[in-house]
Amino acid sequence: MTRWLAMLIAVSFVTAGAPAYGQAPKPEETKPAEAKPEEKKEEKPKTLWEENVLFAYIENSGVWNMGRSGRDHTNNELRFYDNQDGYTFNIAEFSIKKDPSEKYPFGYGLVLTAGIDSQKNHAIGIFRSDTDSYPFRNTAKVDLQEAYASYQIPIGSGLTVKAGKFVTLLGYEVIESPNDLNFSRSFLFSFSIPLTHVGGLLSYSPLPWLSITAGPVVGWDVADDNNSRMSVTGQFAVTAVKDLALTLNWITGPEQFNQDGNPRTVLDFIAVYTGVKNLTLALNVDYGWEYNEASLVASGTRSNSSNDASWWGWAGYAAYDWTEKLRTAVRLEYFRDAEGARTLAVPLGTKLDLYEVTATIQYKIWKGLVGRVEYRHDSANQKVFAIRAPGYVATGKSQDTLTLALYYSFF
Repeated sequence: MTRWLAMLIAVSFVTAGAPAYGQAPKPEETKPAEAKPEEKKEEKPKTLWEENVLFAYIENSGVWNMGRSGRDHTNNELRFYDNQDGYTFNIAEFSIKKDPSEKYPFGYGLVLTAGIDSQKNHAIGIFRSDTDSYPFRNTAKVDLQEAYASYQIPIGSGLTVKAGKFVTLLGYEVIESPNDLNFSRSFLFSFSIPLTHVGGLLSYSPLPWLSITAGPVVGWDVADDNNSRMSVTGQFAVTAVKDLALTLNWITGPEQFNQDGNPRTVLDFIAVYTGVKNLTLALNVDYGWEYNEASLVASGTRSNSSNDASWWGWAGYAAYDWTEKLRTAVRLEYFRDAEGARTLAVPLGTKLDLYEVTATIQYKIWKGLVGRVEYRHDSANQKVFAIRAPGYVATGKSQDTLTLALYYSFF
């Protein structure tokens, strides 16, 4: 019995790992260290056409002044694109842009617009003469907003050269309403910075988190220079901290007619944080000054024993995407026009403090169709709103508006 038991145990050890009859042997298990890496599919290089970015939209709005609108119930004072009380066909825009790439080192940009907003975007020398002034009633309702070419020189990480007409580096808000958190534009956008330039820029990234841009431009919103000296603009963009983008923009140079001195300078700081899901927080701070400002000199007004002008302000933004279709956004802002030279809304030499709060609800109605409802309250330390005839005298220190805006984006 003991002998048969020993033989049975021996046979069991020999056959324990053997496969059953007709069954293929199991493959040896691969150790984790020996696992073959998953082959990555090579991305197909983009064609030249695929590197182009198309953007086009149309926008209409209706603005209702909830109090005493100005200029015979037609104007919302100290506003930019939404200064008309009532219905406005704001803009139709078509844009095609391409950034330089390793395969195609050249780039370009062309932006064409039409509508009431285009009248305010013109550079002197392109659809506008130096004799036309706000509200630009005699100016064409079309504009060549941007037209430039660029090229990437293979130096280090790539040195990009850009020349032509392009939008300014300054400001958190942009001309295109779909790319802004609110429909109406801030006082900083309207009075503190330029919109476009004609000139050239050099851009280089010495570090993965640092980009530097600088170059000469004709000036503020001019294609035909009004003096013989160029201005200089630039940008330092930092992304060293995750989800936090910091940008310092600047411009300096003479902007007065037939005057090569008395430079105008603006420092523009922007911080954007997107580290919380669906939440966008942003801050824009400006400080600007101009020596012997032309309107102060012409009027003989002196402030602080000089004819120098200064202005500064800040705007804070918070937006939250509740769903893929619904977004709410709030903007708080303060702007000081220390001598009244930027707004020209008060007697020169008078300090003007402007405040505003804007609340915007945005909803994606269908495909590219987006609706916005916006409430905005403006206030000031001087009477600058509700300008009334006769004499066109400002009669109010505050202004409230309600806006319904619709835009359709084609791309």
